[in-house]
Order: sequence, then C-alpha cells, then structure tokens
Amino acid sequence: MTTDTSRLSPAFVRILVLLFLSVFINYIDRSNLSIAAPLIKDELKISASQLGILLSAFFWTYSSCQLLSGWLVDHYDVKWICAGGFFLWSSATAITGLVHSLVALLLVRVVLGMGESVAYPGYSKILAVHCPEGRHGFANSIISSGLALGPSFGLLFGGTLVARYGWRPFFIVLGSACLLWLVPWLRWMPATRAVRLNHQSGPGMREIVRQRSTWGTCIGLFSGNYFLYFMVTWLPFYLVRERHYSMVAMARVGGAFFFMGALSATLCGWLSDRWIRAGGTPTLVRKTFMVAGLVGSGASLLGTVVVHGPWGIVFLMLAGTFFGSSASNVWAITQRLAGPQAVGRWCGLQLFVGNSSGVLSPAVAGFLLDRTGHFFWPFLIVALVLWAGALSWIFVVGPVDPVDWESKKVGQTHLLAAQLAD
Repeated sequence: MTTDTSRLSPAFVRILVLLFLSVFINYIDRSNLSIAAPLIKDELKISASQLGILLSAFFWTYSSCQLLSGWLVDHYDVKWICAGGFFLWSSATAITGLVHSLVALLLVRVVLGMGESVAYPGYSKILAVHCPEGRHGFANSIISSGLALGPSFGLLFGGTLVARYGWRPFFIVLGSACLLWLVPWLRWMPATRAVRLNHQSGPGMREIVRQRSTWGTCIGLFSGNYFLYFMVTWLPFYLVRERHYSMVAMARVGGAFFFMGALSATLCGWLSDRWIRAGGTPTLVRKTFMVAGLVGSGASLLGTVVVHGPWGIVFLMLAGTFFGSSASNVWAITQRLAGPQAVGRWCGLQLFVGNSSGVLSPAVAGFLLDRTGHFFWPFLIVALVLWAGALSWIFVVGPVDPVDWESKKVGQTHLLAAQLAD
C-alpha cells in the first residue's frame, strides 16, 4: 500500500482515517462511564472506593488480554481481529445502558476491555507493515489525536446529552451507532496475508523480554497511561465535586483539556518527522518529545490542583498540551525498535504492563479520595509517576534504532552450541 518514500498512498490514507475514527470511538466508549459517574454514584448509592473499582474494571481484561492480542495480530489477519474487537466493544457499550446493578456494570466493563484490547496491537501492526518509516510520527500522531478527541467529544457533547436526556440513552445510542464503522473497514481494509511476514525467522517472546529497551518502553507507557486513565476516569468527577462545576461547564472544560492534547499530538508528530528529515536522530527527537511531555504534564497537573480560580484551569490546559507531546511519539519508538517482525508481540507486552496502570490509577484515586476528601494526593502521585516515566525514557530505553533480531538469534545459537560442547 506504500513505498519506501515518505509519501502516503491514497489507499493507506483511507485506512489511517478509519484508524483515527476507531480510536476516537474507542476512547469515547471507555471514558463515557466517567461522564456519568456522578449520576451513577448517586443512583446506585455507592462509595467513592466502589466507584473507583467500577472505573478500573475495564482495565482488568484490557490489560490482561494484550499479550494474546499481540500474538493474534502477528499470526492472523489483522483486518478480522480488529473487526471482531470493534464489534465486541461497541455492543458492550450499548448494553451498558440496559443494566441496573453494580455487578452487571462491572461485567459489561470487563467485556468492553476484552474487545478494546485488540486496538493498539492492531494499529502498530498496520503501521509497521504499511506505513513508511519517515511518516511514523505523523501517522501515530493522527491516532493519538483520536485518542484525545474521543474523551473531548465525549465530555463536551456526551456530558451535555447526559445532562439533558440521562446517561442510559446516551450509552444505547452511542454503542449502536458506532457499529456502522465496520462497513467501510470491511470494504477498504485489505487482507494482510499477502504482506504477512515469515514468523519462523522472527523473534520469540523470550528474545523480546531480554531487550532492556522493552522494559524501558513498558515503564514509560505505564507512567503516561497512569496520567491518561486518571484524567479519563476522574476528571469529570473532580470538576463537578471539587471545582463545583455544573455538568455543562464540566463538559466544556474537560472537553477542552483533551482537545488541547489532540492539537498538540498532531503538531508534535508532524514536527518530530520534520526534525528527523532535517537530520535529527530518532533517538534525540523521539526521546525529547517524550521526556518534555511527561515532565511538563506532571508539573502542570500539580499547578491545577494547587492553584485556585481561572489559573488552575490554565494549568489543566497545559497538562493536556504536554500530554499530546508524549502521546505522538510513544508508538513511533516501539515500531522502530521492534520492526514488522516483532511489533505485535512487543506492543502486546508493552500494553500489558502499561495498561495495568488503568487498574491502579482509578482505584488508588478513589481510595485516597475516600480518606482525605480532596484530590491533592491523587494528583501528586500521578505527577510523581509521570516523572519516573521520564527517567525511564532517558536511562532505560536505549538508542532508538531497529533491533537486529537475526544477529541476536545467531549469537544465541552459537552460545548454546558452545555450552553443549562444554
């Protein structure tokens, strides 16, 4: 679908638009429960700790299924793997509006996590195979902008709709309507069997986990996701209960936060590609955007909770802007390091570790909120995790150059032969 040049073919542009729409829908579906959280908490009469567990239930299966999803996209047609996951998560969203108990909500969120687990391994596989290296930053930034615009749209329009019509109709209509995405996907996305790689020569999971950079990217993703999932799950509740905003005002402010992230991701992805084409090394360029984004997000988040009045909202917008800087380059690093041979499994492991933060972040925030009654400590912990992630990108992730899997396999074979000879 693409050549070795830096231009994107019209066929791949169509696929990229569909990937943007899928992650846009993905993040509306996973964040919509937080929009309705104040109403659900009152309707079901649950505590903040129970709400935190409900908000984190999605990540129990989303994280644990990543290894399986990475294996699936490396061994089977990614077109059908993504289609099946999309159908499952959209159906779960619609069913959410029909359930009436905490246990039933937990079960539906678990199913939603299973469906959405195929998304990012699938995205990385498609980009690693079909997208030119010189456009990885831009292509990933388009997907990252969908990640940020999904919660933005959900908060801005979903919050308004929930306030006017209630949360149940919002879930039912959203989940049902999103199934229409499958029509152009099944028509435009080609089968990947023709470009499928010979996996007999590819690395196994044992070889992947031996790479220091593997664990550096896992820690880095964990830190960024800890921030993202805290904001996705708790930002609406924070704005309504701590800042005393109405549902409509919450929708506007929360939507603006994620919208700033989307703009920043698109711009930073484009800038990173231009910097590399101008002579910057992938190591310098990609790491600079990652570290600046994580450090800036942590500092701005602290400013949000400490500073009162309009300036607190300014810091919140800055946090969203810095988040876009890191989101635009995280997968470009992984795709370059792993290469087409290993990107599905590497991403699966990275997502398994990185998305475990989604289990911890909402639950820890709810626990601390129950005991302190304020958001200072949850915000501080998120900032510290972000700064730890910046250190991982600097010191644990090595040079951002493709791993030579063949030479490593030959070296391991020689080492084994020498050991047997002894």
